[in-house]
Amino acid sequence: MTSTSRYTDQSAARRKLRREVPSAAAVLADEQDFRAMSRYRTFPFDDHRSYLRQMEHLLRTLASEGVLTTLSLFDPAAYEKYCGDLSLDPDRPDSRSRYTAEVARTGATLTYQGESLSRLLPLLVEEAGRQATWDHASAVLARAGNCAECGEDLAHAAFARATRALQQLLTALGSGTHHLVCSVAAGDPSLLAVLHATAPEGARLQLAESDTLVFCTVLAAGFALRTPGGIVSRTTTGPADHDTTGDPTPDTAHDTVRGWSLRDSWPHALSAAEVFTAYCTDAETGEPIPPEHGVDYAPGLPLTPPPDPHRHD
Repeated sequence: MTSTSRYTDQSAARRKLRREVPSAAAVLADEQDFRAMSRYRTFPFDDHRSYLRQMEHLLRTLASEGVLTTLSLFDPAAYEKYCGDLSLDPDRPDSRSRYTAEVARTGATLTYQGESLSRLLPLLVEEAGRQATWDHASAVLARAGNCAECGEDLAHAAFARATRALQQLLTALGSGTHHLVCSVAAGDPSLLAVLHATAPEGARLQLAESDTLVFCTVLAAGFALRTPGGIVSRTTTGPADHDTTGDPTPDTAHDTVRGWSLRDSWPHALSAAEVFTAYCTDAETGEPIPPEHGVDYAPGLPLTPPPDPHRHD
């Protein structure tokens, strides 16, 4: 075999091996984060749009070569702290590489599959928000400790109770497309979880497992700490759906908003007036918000609480 042939064979082998070595990339999703990194002398970009184009070109090139790339968000504030904790110079490419590898291991990630960044970045931001909420809620639950009377793990009991509450709530809402929001006053910012559920008439309920886990964890945190909170549901039904009384809906789709407050580690139904007030009031200013056209503000549906072994009157 000639030296040229051996070189060609080795080059082909390296290309094949490259496909089996995954890559990681962390992207600056918005202009503000990009400007924060632009202060570093070794950061090679001065325009966010150009940066995103170059990043997308790199990702597509790697994908075309069969290389699997994990994409995460580059957070300049977290990067600065990371460098400070490890005594790294933040104005070095190898420091950025080390941080990228770290967030690929511990942070929210998506696998790049050839999509445009304009489509992928909102999903990545959403995933990062979901993980941050879960981390915060899990930390809150971890501080709940054990029941002083019986010694039971309060976090475990609260999560089981939250799962039961969600099951009851979805059963009570019946068929339709449900948008649920759970908010719990547990630090700054407050915990907020969103869950989408689709319940076609006569078909199996459809839920995203990751969203369900976060929703139940946030609800459990509210139960364990007995802190103020609430749940709001917005249900869209169409001609083929029926409401919870079994009556057919009108020939066009419409939305129904219901609400519950968290008290005594359980969701308690609000009246229609309370739902209207909560939904049509600006949370920051307290000013009234005009009600939406075609939306019904209905009372929350009653949910039966299980016995609370940790309530000692």
